[in-house]
Amino acid sequence: MNLTAHLSRDIPASIVVFLVALPLCLGIALASGAPLFSGLIAGIVGGIIVGSLSGSHVSVSGPAAGLTVIVLNAISDMGAFDLFLATVVVAGVFQLILGILKAGVIGYYFPTAVIRGMLAAIGLILILKQIPHALGYDADPEGDQSFIQPDQENTFSEILNALNHLSPGAMIICAISLSIILLFESSLIQRIKPLSKIPGALVAVIAGVGLNELFILVAPDLAVSSEHLVNIPVTDSWGDLSTLITFPNFSAIGTQGFWITALTLAIVASIETLLSIEAADKLDPDRRITPASKELRAQGIGNMVSGFIGGLPVTAVIVRSSANIATGAKTKMSAILHGFLLLALVLAIPQILNKIPYSCLAAVLFFVGYKLTKPSLFRSMYAKGWNQFLPFIITILAILLTDLLIGITIGMVVGFAFIIRSNYRSAVNITERNGHYMIKLLKDVSFLNKAVLIDKLSKIPEGSYVLINGQKAKFIDDDIRDVLMDFRENAQSKNITLTFEGFSNL
Repeated sequence: MNLTAHLSRDIPASIVVFLVALPLCLGIALASGAPLFSGLIAGIVGGIIVGSLSGSHVSVSGPAAGLTVIVLNAISDMGAFDLFLATVVVAGVFQLILGILKAGVIGYYFPTAVIRGMLAAIGLILILKQIPHALGYDADPEGDQSFIQPDQENTFSEILNALNHLSPGAMIICAISLSIILLFESSLIQRIKPLSKIPGALVAVIAGVGLNELFILVAPDLAVSSEHLVNIPVTDSWGDLSTLITFPNFSAIGTQGFWITALTLAIVASIETLLSIEAADKLDPDRRITPASKELRAQGIGNMVSGFIGGLPVTAVIVRSSANIATGAKTKMSAILHGFLLLALVLAIPQILNKIPYSCLAAVLFFVGYKLTKPSLFRSMYAKGWNQFLPFIITILAILLTDLLIGITIGMVVGFAFIIRSNYRSAVNITERNGHYMIKLLKDVSFLNKAVLIDKLSKIPEGSYVLINGQKAKFIDDDIRDVLMDFRENAQSKNITLTFEGFSNL
């Protein structure tokens, strides 16, 4: 695809992704116990390097909330941030090897109900986690997605705490910003071509900054405090930039802890990436499929670069990806441009970016969260039946009440249990008419169906006529063949007339 053919869609999308990524990069670095600038480096690398190498058209990479606890513990265990950076580089090498070995195929086995549950859960988490920021209470850093927070509060108790620390100015800024975003999404604005090309989120952020500056001048009691503003590290000159960059230290490479940390980062980052690109592909209106192993190779190279220049580990991230898709991105140029925006604007105008209120960005994330968890998604999953709806709902609850990785693990277990249950029931079909029984083996019949087959055969009365048809079964496990041969040996003693159709070597 020509990457410049859709710039009219990709440029506005990249601006919105930049606005979403900026506080998340800073918040994830803060929650990880890492220098703030390391989060920005990871966002830049995720956009420019991974975006350029990725086979995905719409996913966006950067520092991941799902890795914060692992990174926080790893930095503590390693004893220094530069020692941790070396493990990020090696983790990238592991990911590159996984990609070369085509390990990305694992991503194609995630149940759809679980992926959709993950999307809905992240949407709900975005909304719930942004409520305190919208109210002007910022005890929990941006980007945190875990139920139990670093301050030992949880998602719901933090909202209750926020009600005791209301900031009228922050609430006004959030309400007006959200109104602007909704206005720009309305048919009224969309019918006006020049205005339809302008990202509503950008207008909302400009308005939020302007409102707070106005409050400072005419209504100081409404002005939000500096703690409620974006906080990008500022240098006095380009020469001072080197003080913000940390390079990796490989002196611990001979220790067991080093390799355990690197391998853990590689595995968890790869799983989160595969989950995110699978989810992004499902959100993509054009239904394009990302080559999973190519994505692992891109992520591996991205982590090698990020670790070498002082950045946090990167993964494909569904929050940024969904914002990208929701604002109309068509190619990966949007992800690449958002990386360049992070690089240019963070270095060129950090003082201006530091005037952005978090309540204004909360409005942007409210909108992204709603896009992920629309009521129509719940209705469509319910219409598919309990085999799809229950894994979907359980995945949502598990993620909401734990964190992304634990919740997904629970969802996967439940999803596979329902798949096995469905296959267990549907692979063996029996019909009876006037003492004539027909048993059909459908789809793949494995040892999982052994118990149900034995049960059905044991209930056939003496003197019956039985036809066992295996024409539609593409695979029949040896355990199933043993059950059928045992039944054939016992049929004569029960005066059962037995016929086989569609079997070989039986």
